[in-house]
Amino acid sequence: MVPTDTAEQTVIRTERGLTIAGTRITLYDVMDYVTACWPSKLIQDWLNLTDRQITDVMAYLAEHPAEVEAEYRIVLEEAEAERQYWEERNREHFAQISALSPKPGQEELRAKLAAWKARQQQR
Repeated sequence: MVPTDTAEQTVIRTERGLTIAGTRITLYDVMDYVTACWPSKLIQDWLNLTDRQITDVMAYLAEHPAEVEAEYRIVLEEAEAERQYWEERNREHFAQISALSPKPGQEELRAKLAAWKARQQQR
């Protein structure tokens, strides 16, 4: 009988990158929580992973740190570039929206919002 590597069955490469088999969760999603110092049990609960999945993923991260870290850096750079693109693209649109006069009948709502913001700034 030939032993099989369970991490290789749990962690697969798809068009989205390293992914947990049977899910849409990438290892880069898990890395976000790992770099934020979340414990593996909390990551497991948050992402609704099985015991085997979280064990295999953490083992994969420990066995392939250079590969995963390099890909994770690329993913973060691409995400930041995309965020900046959309922020720039929508800047003018958001400025136009904020310049619009309030809709009639929203005065009371706006007053409540202003009071809430003032309380938040006092904290």
